[in-house]
Parts: sequence; C-alpha cells; structure tokens
Amino acid sequence: MDRRAFLKSIAIGTAAAGVAGRAGAAEKYFPVKVDQGLFETINRVKNPSSKTPIEKTHAPVITAPRTVKAGEPFTVEVAVGETIHPMAPAHFIEFISLEIGNEPAARIDFQPKGYLSPKATFTVTLTKEAAPSGKVTLLAHERCNLHGYWESSFDITVA
Repeated sequence: MDRRAFLKSIAIGTAAAGVAGRAGAAEKYFPVKVDQGLFETINRVKNPSSKTPIEKTHAPVITAPRTVKAGEPFTVEVAVGETIHPMAPAHFIEFISLEIGNEPAARIDFQPKGYLSPKATFTVTLTKEAAPSGKVTLLAHERCNLHGYWESSFDITVA
C-alpha cells in the first residue's frame, strides 16, 4: 500500500468514527426523543377548556390583576405550566420573558441544574401612554429545550 492510499483510508476511518461517536454521545446525553414540529413556530394553547398534557406543563400561566391604576406598581407572576415544569439537565426551561404590548419588559434565564422552579415574579408599572385605548396585553414567553417556544397572553385594563 502506498503512502497516499494509507493516509486516505486513515482519514475516512477517522471521519466515520467521529460521526458514529457523535451519534452515540447525542443519545447518551439527550435520551428523550424530541418532536421537531414543536420548534417550527410559537406554541400556544389551542383549546383552553381542554388542554393537552404538554400544554399543561409548557404554556406560560400569567397571574396579574385584571384592572390596574396608571402609575401604580402591581405584581405579575409567570409560571411555566399549570403543573410546574420539571427542571433536569436533559429537560429544562431556558428562560421566561415578559412583554407589555410589543415592548420587552423583563427576562429571566434559568440554568439546567434542577434547583429552581421555572416561575418568575415581576413588578410592573403602567402609564396611561402605555395603554392609549385603556387596555394593554401582557405576553409571556418561555423556551423549553425539548418542546420549543411557548406563548400566553393576558389583557389588563388601565384606569
């Protein structure tokens, strides 16, 4: 065997071993099969009266007053799911964000350690200018590493 053929066979063997090693590592560290369809768009609850199990654990739940006074602070709580989403190194919530209308208001990032519950409390103050029609919509977003990007909304009247 000449030197060129030897080097070529070594390169091909090394590449094949690397690909096989990566596939094995992916199954070792991420044993849960992922539904790729959940990553194609923003996921929302389709029927609020009959939520699926994945919607119950992934759709953000916003708790806030329905009516607030302009200029006065109030609390907004965002939890990931009606049943709080579990946190583990292989399945975790990356972040929760809150938007007021189209304006980003807050974001909290989580570590995939399993120590925290994916729940956040924000203190918000709305002005009359923020709600010219007297109403404003809060949007909560969260991202699960296995189940994609989720969104929920909540309407507030500003008096």
